[in-house]
Amino acid sequence: SEAPHVHGPAALVMHGWGGSALDMAPLAAPLREAGVHTLLLDARAHGRSDDSDVTSMPHFAEDVAAGLSWLRAHPLVDPARIVLVGHSVGAGACLLAAHRDPDVAGVVSLSCMADPRAVMTRLLSGAHLPRPVRWLTLRYVEHAIGMRFAAFAPATILPTLTMPVLLIHGELDRTVPVADAHQLAATAPTAPLLVLPGVGHADIEGVAAVSDTVREFVARATRPQPAEAH
Repeated sequence: SEAPHVHGPAALVMHGWGGSALDMAPLAAPLREAGVHTLLLDARAHGRSDDSDVTSMPHFAEDVAAGLSWLRAHPLVDPARIVLVGHSVGAGACLLAAHRDPDVAGVVSLSCMADPRAVMTRLLSGAHLPRPVRWLTLRYVEHAIGMRFAAFAPATILPTLTMPVLLIHGELDRTVPVADAHQLAATAPTAPLLVLPGVGHADIEGVAAVSDTVREFVARATRPQPAEAH
């Protein structure tokens, strides 16, 4: 369908680790059909973006912030009505970007981890590395990123957000178990959680099957606010 041609709401869509903007196309189509201007980004060192020595959830968040600035300057976009949509690491990045920018209208979080440190620890444990080596590796990763894991963990960030958030997670996610979604939901009771039966981590087509829910959330989050009486 054709893109909307009016001054209106927008969605910035960020893929997950190792992915690209193209992966998120199944979600972009229903948003555009609903009249939402939609920007799909390639994070640094992903897709068609330039390479980078270091990339991480906080770096993804910086890329989201750059995309937000571009959208807000676009003549067809209402800068007060922009929603962030992210998958996996991209979801955590969107939450972090919204924490830093409270003017974001809402966030749709897909398959988001609760605690990056726990994920890294699980991966390192699976490699059967000695405990001291695991600890040193975690500290090195934090040094390379320039932030402690706790400072950008979605479970830490989500309760601080003032805008509406929608959590969506596949029941069959093996990369980020659905337990992470329940952990996130417990930190923010006002953020609804939609668990999708039969959907795995990278199944964006499966997520797109609930595009009506996503559209309804975006419509509510970007509804124009009435002007204040003087």
